[in-house]
Amino acid sequence: MDSSTKSATAGEARRRSYRRAMYAAAALCATAALAACSSSSSSSSPAPQGSSSSSAPSGSGSASGQTVGVSLILKTLTNPYFVTMKSDAEAAAAKNGVKLTVAAGSSDGDTQTQISAIDNAISAGDKGILITTNGNAVNAALNQAKAAGLFVIALDTAPSPPSVADITYATDNTAAGKLDGQYAAASLGGKPAVIAMLDLFNNQVVSVDVDRDHGFLEGMGINPGNPNENGQEAKTGTYTGGGKYTIACHQPTQGAIDGGRTAMENCLSANPNINMVYAINEPAAEGAYAAIKAAGKTSQIKVFAIDGSCAGLKLVTSGEFAADAVQYPGKMAVLGMEAIAKLARGGSKPSDSNGLSFYDTGTALVAATAVSGVTVETPGQGASACWGS
Repeated sequence: MDSSTKSATAGEARRRSYRRAMYAAAALCATAALAACSSSSSSSSPAPQGSSSSSAPSGSGSASGQTVGVSLILKTLTNPYFVTMKSDAEAAAAKNGVKLTVAAGSSDGDTQTQISAIDNAISAGDKGILITTNGNAVNAALNQAKAAGLFVIALDTAPSPPSVADITYATDNTAAGKLDGQYAAASLGGKPAVIAMLDLFNNQVVSVDVDRDHGFLEGMGINPGNPNENGQEAKTGTYTGGGKYTIACHQPTQGAIDGGRTAMENCLSANPNINMVYAINEPAAEGAYAAIKAAGKTSQIKVFAIDGSCAGLKLVTSGEFAADAVQYPGKMAVLGMEAIAKLARGGSKPSDSNGLSFYDTGTALVAATAVSGVTVETPGQGASACWGS
């Protein structure tokens, strides 16, 4: 291998390493429902690792000068998705007269550190907790916090059961998938669609998996069939706009790059005429694109992703993704914090979005090319928010 080839290979490795770090967030979010579950007590816990506190200037954010204590308890602080929540919430704390304490697990599934942070929030007299839970083991501590008068908001994913939190602030995953599907149908212009469905799992049912999969199909005008399970739609039929469709495959990816590549390889082996790929998240989408590129089919197949990370939006610009439905973790944290501050100052409790069982923090579709009938943002416009508010 000559020096120029080595340099190019090293550069590609560095870029792929960066993408993997950014995309770890999306894979973790997609598998949030699988966080470790165990029985645990919330008494006499040590101080949480990675805790930090930021105080608002005296009198800011409220005519009465009341400073409100809020604890933001995250899965980890190594995951870019949750780091965005931390940084956006900290930036907004001073403006809202909020003393924000941030804590996080040492790794995904670390419930004991989160339990300690909940105990500390109760002891500190905080008015509320914002949490991305690491598992059901935190439920007892959260119930104790509610009994002590703290308002509990889950971020990104509802706990199990959802009633453990007073409300959840999250992305409408069905709406995100639907935006991709609408764009896919419009971009085909009535031509036949041969679709690969790259899901999260094929051996268990997880709400984010079903919601995004079904949203994509509904966006294309295809009935998903069983509302509670993937892969139950008619395998052939007509999509919106009058074109014929074929579902070539449903393959699991585990929300990972390697899983996406293997899934796409299997799909192309089953049907080499695929021209449309739905992917559960950006890592799965990037893996799919790697398989498509290896097969020499990049000009024939469009890949649709969901996440909206900074790295992912660059892949829309480069053409690896045809479109990417974005979500806003920073907005989840900021709006949740503002809701607790408002409630503590005598305001009303936040309520679920109309027709939903959670507060919808919004989504948008980023695409490099506009199509008729679908509202899109350019990659530049999407990058201005890029996981933030």
